[in-house]
Parts: sequence; C-alpha cells; structure tokens
Amino acid sequence: MNDLRRAGNGNANANANIPPALKRRPQMEDIAKLAGVATSTVSRALAGSPLVNPKTRDRIVELARHLNYAVNVGAQNLRLGQNKVVAVVVPYDPASRQHLSDPFFLALIGGIADALTESGHEMLLSRVPASDLEQAAYAVESGRAIGLILVGQWHHHDQLNTMFMRGVPFVVWGAHLEQQLYCTVGSDNVLGGELATAHLLRRGRRRVAFVGDTGLPEVAQRHQGYLRAHAGAGLAADPALLCPSPFVAEVIGGDVGRLLAAHAGIDGVFAASDVAAMAAIHALHQAGRSVPDQVAVVGYDDIDSAAFCHPALTTVRQPLDIAGKALVDSLFKILGGQRAAPVQLHTALLQRASA
Repeated sequence: MNDLRRAGNGNANANANIPPALKRRPQMEDIAKLAGVATSTVSRALAGSPLVNPKTRDRIVELARHLNYAVNVGAQNLRLGQNKVVAVVVPYDPASRQHLSDPFFLALIGGIADALTESGHEMLLSRVPASDLEQAAYAVESGRAIGLILVGQWHHHDQLNTMFMRGVPFVVWGAHLEQQLYCTVGSDNVLGGELATAHLLRRGRRRVAFVGDTGLPEVAQRHQGYLRAHAGAGLAADPALLCPSPFVAEVIGGDVGRLLAAHAGIDGVFAASDVAAMAAIHALHQAGRSVPDQVAVVGYDDIDSAAFCHPALTTVRQPLDIAGKALVDSLFKILGGQRAAPVQLHTALLQRASA
C-alpha cells in the first residue's frame, strides 16, 4: 500500500476523464473500467502485489486516489461470511448537539445492542451531522460493517431514499413517510399525539401548548395527532401555542418560559418527548405554575425516569423494549435479500400524576 504515497506525478491528470456518474462513492469495478483492466488486477494493485506491472499499479493507485476510493478492508470477511459488525449511527444537529446521554437514545441503543448480541453480532456506534446523513453509509461501503441502523430521519428523507437507490442495506428508526423507499421502524406517532392531547382535553384543558420541533418527521406526526384531537373535540388549536424547540432541555426551558410569559392562560402542555416534558415542568415551576393543578403535562416515550420525576409523568409509551429487536430483524431481512416492510409499533397512554 506504500504505492499510494509514491504514485508518480506523470499520472496527475488521471482523473481527467472520470465520468460524472462516478461522483457517487466509487466501487472497485469502476476503477477497473477506467483503467481498462480486470477487477482482480485492481484488487492486487491496491494491495501492493508484485504480480501487477509497476506502471499499471501506479496508474490504478492514482485513479483510486483521485476518485477518493476507500479500500474495502472488510471485503474478504464479507465474502467469507465472517463480518459480524452492524453500524448504529445517531445523527446530530451541530447547532444543538443533542447528547447521546439522552435517556431515549440510551434505551433504544441498549435494545439494539442486546438484539445484536443475541444474534452473535457486534455494534459499531458512531455519529454523523444530520445535514449529511449519507455519511452514515461509509461504514458499510468501506466494509467495516455489513449493514446500518440509523436513529432518526431528521430533515433529510431525500438523502435516505438516495442511499436506498445506491443499494446500501439499512433501516431507520423513524416515521413512515410518503414516497419512502427505505424501511422504517417506529411508533404510531399520529395516534400517540392524539391520545396525549385527547386526554388533556378530556380533563378540561382548553389552552394546550405543543412543545417540539415539527420540522422533524416524527414530531410533525405527533403534532398532527394533536390537531386531530382538537378537531375531534370540536375545538380549534391555537397556532400561537406551538413551541418549536429542539430536544435539548436547556433550550426547551427557555422557550417554554417565554411561551408562558406571552400566554398566561396555558393550562396544558403536550411535549413531543419525555425530556421535553420534564424541562417544561421545570419551567412551569420556575414561573410559579403548579403541575397538574394549574397546568397538566403529558410527554412521549416513557423513558425509565418518567415514572420517578416529580410529579410522575403521564406519557405516551413507545415500546423501546422491543424496538431494538424490530430494527435488527428488519435489517437482517434486507441483508438476506428480502424486502422489509415498514414496522409500526403499538403506542399507549400511561396516566400518572402530571395529568
């Protein structure tokens, strides 16, 4: 592989005739076609084999460098069926940097790890910017992993469809969307949002705020359920009570505080996650509002700490105990050459002291 550093300057224009189609991540077959040699020759050249003519080897190495070709370090293991690594990628927003210590992430990743361990596989955990979800495919395309589990779609449903078209084997924890090509596993977000909001309305709450970034597919569906519950009760939801905060407790606390200052009549809060709900309860206490007497609060997820906060949190339960296995099972279907249909897990309202 030292030849990668010694490629001659005489081949500096080796990328002059690279077709536009190869702007995607290149394969070994692409280099073979450009070099006019067999794929096996490319493999030997990139491994530094003396069986390849030095001039041909230099030309192949230079092409690989200009194409940003990543040598597939796991290719041999894949052929032998020995690669047992699955990549689990949690995207992040560089502006908010939602931490992996978020209890929802820990619960879901723990379930995935358990399911992989039971099947004799290992987990490679990493993060990519949410603005460039296609980076997640690198672990598979470089051969480090046989497949990919992505936690969340963020705002880039189109990038995931592109990854599917490239043949990347992956499954996503997220919402099922229109014109979706890839497989998702997630809860019934619309129903969950409707259950949470309908519960607040049945308790006599009429000024119910919604806390969550509706630019995210799952949150948008929960908000759709919030609107549906209002319509079912013959009420109009006030758009001024939408608090589009990211899943970061510090930001949510400030946003809810400002919302309360502007709308003193708020008597209910539906937060799109339990972490958001707990931050909202803290902001309510800071503003001198009691929960649930003055303001009732419902969260979403049913993370372990939801039952032990004060007051104990009424929430919509996502079955995180089976979510990890559902994700792993769907990925293995894809790796086995099957088409995996989207999986929608059951949601249920758990009533506790906060509402």
